[in-house]
Amino acid sequence: MLVSILMKNIARLVLFFTLSFAGIFVFTATIRFLHMRIDVIRVLPPQNSRVETELLAAARWALSLSLYSSLLLSLSYTARRRIFAPAAMLCLFILASAASLGITIGAGRLSRLSSSVIPARPLGNPGLILTQADNAMVLIQNPAEEWGSRVVSIPGQPLIYQEVPRGPDNQPISLPPIPFRTDAAWVFQSIDIDFSLASGQLGRRFDSPGSGIIPFMAYICALVFLLVSLRFVLGLSKWPLANLFLGALVFRGILSLETFLITPEFQEILNNFLEDLIPPSYTIPLIFVFLGFFVCLYTVLSYLVRRKELKETL
Repeated sequence: MLVSILMKNIARLVLFFTLSFAGIFVFTATIRFLHMRIDVIRVLPPQNSRVETELLAAARWALSLSLYSSLLLSLSYTARRRIFAPAAMLCLFILASAASLGITIGAGRLSRLSSSVIPARPLGNPGLILTQADNAMVLIQNPAEEWGSRVVSIPGQPLIYQEVPRGPDNQPISLPPIPFRTDAAWVFQSIDIDFSLASGQLGRRFDSPGSGIIPFMAYICALVFLLVSLRFVLGLSKWPLANLFLGALVFRGILSLETFLITPEFQEILNNFLEDLIPPSYTIPLIFVFLGFFVCLYTVLSYLVRRKELKETL
């Protein structure tokens, strides 16, 4: 009876994780791709871009975000449904590691496809006004003209007409980006930067010389182990929404820790301290494993203490 209930809960958990991971990945990868396309068309004069390069970058950025988000939601699901924690953690560990490997292999094959170039098209017509801070610039000719004449407006000064905008070394004066969108708040920018660094680390561990599937799996499995070991955070209180927000803060801390550990400065200090006792590609995974082990140990000991206190009260 108990085994049958556990199997049904695990099957539901597999479905929940699969749908959440796939949905978050497709959505975030699409948004990231569109964001990159906007950044490309904002640059003047317009530059050609390759679809495969942008899709690959968007997929890798979405992988790290999807991994954190889907694990957070799935761990919250296991806490709310009261699924047996060890079995749920093992299931999520296997699913998340396999999904990360599959996405990375697929992204690697995408990079080997034949290149297709998106032709550059200028956004705007003659008379386009570019703004930066309190300054404004009016492009008299086609925005695609690098040497096109322009009128510059600076607060407190008369209008400046530049028939041939030349800078140092007879180079054209660069144009500010088209004010097509506003910059996000620093909180969201920092999260974007951290996920970009984390996804870049995954890509280097899979594609860079001297790396491969084994260093990549060692890193991703250790990271997933650390994340699933935080299952107890999602059951600290009786309010699932409060636990979810608390878990999001803890996961944000893990992401910050990950970006700190992969910095070149910390890597140099760690390699000098270990003196080549451990291969550099396995030092960070070992740190993740040790942290996850101590979290699991704390979870088990706290469970045993609570169980003993409950027996004493009875």
